[in-house]
Amino acid sequence: MILLSPIFLAIAIKSSSPGPIFFQQERVGLQGKVFQMWKFRTMVVNADELQSQLETQNESEDGIMFKLKNDPRIIPIGHFLRKTSLDEFPQLFNVILGDMSLVGPRPLPIRDVEHFDSWHHIRHQVMPGITGLCQISGRSNIGDFNDVARLDLYYIDNCSLNLDLNILVETIRIILFGKGAY
Repeated sequence: MILLSPIFLAIAIKSSSPGPIFFQQERVGLQGKVFQMWKFRTMVVNADELQSQLETQNESEDGIMFKLKNDPRIIPIGHFLRKTSLDEFPQLFNVILGDMSLVGPRPLPIRDVEHFDSWHHIRHQVMPGITGLCQISGRSNIGDFNDVARLDLYYIDNCSLNLDLNILVETIRIILFGKGAY
């Protein structure tokens, strides 16, 4: 069943919305290098274009990250994929390619990074991760990017194998209970 799950996801995405199964987006990683991050597609094909029309509804407190709890661009299967974080699995390819690690600050879209204060770029001194301290400390419920950046800086200052293992275990627990994802 586990081996066939990617096929089931592909069928679900294709039947939910026309377009590709995968979504790729330019993200900013280590030392500010831009790379293509992979995900299973959870939104309509032209979601990036539609985002500019939705900017006035951004629920992020400071506007740095774009957050919209009831985002109209999400396809029917997309809610499930996001809630279970299954949309993130293709990022294992980014790990294999050396653009990401399992644990680290989440790589953000160029649009978000363009809104950074200068001290926010410190997070680019380490490899970005599929999960990180922010994801286990509130996930989408953290509204102020300064709080996200402070968690990233704490991770950078205290990085260890033990911390990474704790973050991975807590990530699994959070995914199983679907906390904080939308």
